[in-house]
Amino acid sequence: MFTHTSRLQFDAKPEKPDAHFARKLQELIGGAWGEMTVTMQYLFQGWNCRMEGKYKDLIMDVATEEIGHVEMLATMVARLLEGAPSETTAAMVDSDPVVAAIIGGMDPQQAIVSGGGPTLSDANGVPWNGRYIVASGNLMADFRVNVAAEAQGRLQTARLYNMTDDPGVRGMLKFNLARDTVHQNMWSAAIEELQEDGLEGPVVPSALFDEEYVEHAGTIWHLSDGTQGDQGRWASGPAPDGMHEFSYLQNPEPLGGKASAPKPDPLLYATSPENLGMIEKAIKKLT
Repeated sequence: MFTHTSRLQFDAKPEKPDAHFARKLQELIGGAWGEMTVTMQYLFQGWNCRMEGKYKDLIMDVATEEIGHVEMLATMVARLLEGAPSETTAAMVDSDPVVAAIIGGMDPQQAIVSGGGPTLSDANGVPWNGRYIVASGNLMADFRVNVAAEAQGRLQTARLYNMTDDPGVRGMLKFNLARDTVHQNMWSAAIEELQEDGLEGPVVPSALFDEEYVEHAGTIWHLSDGTQGDQGRWASGPAPDGMHEFSYLQNPEPLGGKASAPKPDPLLYATSPENLGMIEKAIKKLT
């Protein structure tokens, strides 16, 4: 069960309308790394979690917070669109407010589809996609994706922060930056605790090590024309999992045979040597 309160987690009050920035802010709502993604990602991670206790409780706490972040951003977009397209852009094009909004930088869908409000899309109007989310049921794998999601979200928020001088918008973004900071640290701490609790190891999943080809479990292959790939700690010494040893192969050789597809089904009419003379044969039959 979820409950809702009409009070926002933090204020979302711009000083003045800005249809152009409202469009940019859509990225934090419906972009691949936006709040809609982390909301649904954390919700499904929590619902997929097969272990009651602190980890599931943490996931659901943050998932529910992220729902509030979507509402906060949606409210800010609506308020940035207040007066647009009518008052804000009427000076540009008096005869057609939609054209005026487009000239002013507003996403026309914000006027045509949502009536002056946010849409569930990114800054280019591309609809949010459920394929953006990761919820595998393996907490180590999921938490690592969560760190990346919070890092990408904070990066985009920081970029947007420098694209506006509105004190109200910046105030909300300062709060969002802080929450992305704590969430990155939180997921990193949860990753460490999973290992301390003996639930997961550094390599996911913690299984099939005796089945994989061990001789290939520590080698880094030099496969580009770059010259410094062997200068990191990944090139030699113990691997982070404590089980494997790194080595760097300067001149790796292919281990497999020549790549070639099998003969095609003749009814699929793929071009192949077997087709040689097929047209001539067909013509002879017809004549």
